[in-house]
Amino acid sequence: MIVVMGAGGATGSATLRSLAAIGAPTRALSRNPARLATELDERTLALTEPLPADAADPDSLRAAFRGAHQLFLTMANGPRQVEHELTAIDVAAESGVEHIVKISAPAAEPDSPVAVSRGHHRIEEHLRASGITATVLRPYAFMQKLLLLAPGIAAAGVVHGSLGLARCNYVDARDIGDVAAEVLTRPELAGGAYPLTGGRAYSHPELTGLLGELLGRSVRYVDLSPAELHAHLVHRGGMPAWLAAHVVEIQQLAVVRREVPDDTATRLTGRPPRTLEAFLREHLHLFR
Repeated sequence: MIVVMGAGGATGSATLRSLAAIGAPTRALSRNPARLATELDERTLALTEPLPADAADPDSLRAAFRGAHQLFLTMANGPRQVEHELTAIDVAAESGVEHIVKISAPAAEPDSPVAVSRGHHRIEEHLRASGITATVLRPYAFMQKLLLLAPGIAAAGVVHGSLGLARCNYVDARDIGDVAAEVLTRPELAGGAYPLTGGRAYSHPELTGLLGELLGRSVRYVDLSPAELHAHLVHRGGMPAWLAAHVVEIQQLAVVRREVPDDTATRLTGRPPRTLEAFLREHLHLFR
């Protein structure tokens, strides 16, 4: 049995659908399993058992992990992410889970300039010490996160950032789900660490240029200093300060570490990853 934590999130829900597509039954954990069930398509729901669980409640995890052999572990970034993932790993080890597939970050290093990535490093170290077989997926920027830019583009045709001309690797969460399904159902892939990108990296001027072409109107990129971007995200975007700091750190990492596409997703799934242009066309109504 495969357990999927974070089943309501972008990668968790994508993984559920990818597993259902190949006929793999799952348990999907959520604080609100009834709502999760309404969000799943008929085919996915037929192979999915939504269960109540909360990473802050180890007893709920023990009940959810009973009899399971594999765990897909993904949680939203947040102040308690490290604590909650460490708890999930400990309970999984107690429960006899044999394989954990963890969503991590490209720069999961002890001295990473990105605080969330330092947290992922700590979680990875704990996972390795648990004795459970560990597979780590390292996706770059999710295409789905670009949808957060839609209101600003629709209202003013503007994107703010602090990337200069640096390029970002964008990967569709559905490709992450497809890769996760592969490593959860092909034992020979277990135990690896896999970077995941789309087929092309884009600068913000290239991104806004593409959006402008698709929308048939001008979309501008306004480059700010890191401090200015942080202030903009907090005071104009309403972001919590910690999340704004994370966005700034991620962008500055792309400035100092050149991002280039990787072919891992293609090798594992046997097809090219979804393109940014196709993703934007699919969601273009949100940007109008």
